[in-house]
Amino acid sequence: MTRIVPVLLLLLLSQSIHAATQTLHKNEQNGLYTWTSEANGFTLELIQVVPDFIRAIYSKHEFPKHEIEDIASYCVFGSVVKNTSDKLMEYRVADWRYEHKGKSYPVKTKTDWLQQWKQSGVVFSWTLLPDEGEFYEGDWQQGFTTIKLPRDSEFDLVYTWSLDGKAMQDRITNMRCAPAEIGE
Repeated sequence: MTRIVPVLLLLLLSQSIHAATQTLHKNEQNGLYTWTSEANGFTLELIQVVPDFIRAIYSKHEFPKHEIEDIASYCVFGSVVKNTSDKLMEYRVADWRYEHKGKSYPVKTKTDWLQQWKQSGVVFSWTLLPDEGEFYEGDWQQGFTTIKLPRDSEFDLVYTWSLDGKAMQDRITNMRCAPAEIGE
């Protein structure tokens, strides 16, 4: 009987684990990486973005210099979220975390950025991944995801979503912030 209990416990725990299929792709032309994770109806793609690209985008929209440098100091990823199931899929960036050197931190959300930018007189929002999404089959969204870490830092991203109301969680390990410049 004592041997059956651990086996049953393991079986029960395995029901709540949602192992994703993850791929890492290196762009041979610029050396930047893309992480793609797909599990239980949710695909998340994260593409490294260098600071000069961020500076160019926000300069074009006449952001104050200090706001441009602030977001350029973050690890920025072009993000694509997609529902690959035939069920209702939802996500909330406020529930996502990144882990670095044994500590967990929240991902800065679109709402967080908009509140900060409003104080500088900026009214602009379309580049950032929306805080929340509710998707039906094939629906998708894109935008920047921002992580407050120094260049070339490694971290794990823990992300959550729900499928027909059932909570899911997974992790992308050993992610890296983009280098300061292409070719570094």
